[in-house]
Amino acid sequence: MITDKTQYWQEMAEYDLETAEAMFQTRRWLYVGFMCHQVVEKTLKAYWCATRPNDPPYIHNLKRLAEGCGLDSEMTEVQIDFLAEMMPLNIEVCYPSHKEQLAKALSPERCREMIRKTKEMKLWIDNRL
Repeated sequence: MITDKTQYWQEMAEYDLETAEAMFQTRRWLYVGFMCHQVVEKTLKAYWCATRPNDPPYIHNLKRLAEGCGLDSEMTEVQIDFLAEMMPLNIEVCYPSHKEQLAKALSPERCREMIRKTKEMKLWIDNRL
């Protein structure tokens, strides 16, 4: 059931996806990763609001969000691996000691692929609402 909270999270996820694409265009690879994580997190929270009586927890752990709303049991191994791949992109962006190392790992090709996979994950979750 689509609620105001569901719609809020969906709109925020869409905005963050547009931001990820803008960051790609300006070659800010670190923030492409961060925004893609945000898209997946907010899309999971939209699904949570649509399918659970309680609000999603204030966490950024994509695996725990997927488990908490029951989507993990429907996900393929590739999708679960993608969640694991995205996990460090939320926290490590915030810490200078990790930022440089992470930035080196985010090439234009990897970021392009990350945006593609993020769109696929978002669409897959949205189709279940």
